Amino acid sequence: MKTCYLGLPYSSPSRKVRWKRFNEANKAAAHLFKLGYNCLSPISHSHPISLHMDNSQDSEFWTSIDQYWQYQCDELIVLTLDGWEDSVGLKKEIEFAKLICQDVLFMDPNSYEVG
Repeated sequence: MKTCYLGLPYSSPSRKVRWKRFNEANKAAAHLFKLGYNCLSPISHSHPISLHMDNSQDSEFWTSIDQYWQYQCDELIVLTLDGWEDSVGLKKEIEFAKLICQDVLFMDPNSYEVG
């Protein structure tokens, strides 16, 4: 069973946008589980925790945690939600994937097709 790290845009000044992206992460992760992936969805894990932290929008803090978990995975799957190409955090995850020779695949948020 392949282990994948699910990357997607998350950060936004809007709590509503972050909540929507959290829900989209959960739906995509559920679909990846159905496809047979062992999926690590850091947004699914970290969003509820971040609600209890003063530094919930600290990109450097989350990058240090997420890179550890991403390194444990076989591939990065990018959920291409609106804004994914402009996401600073997602760009870091893609660059890190290339650095560690991790495959990068893309997932359509409408069909959940991975390719």
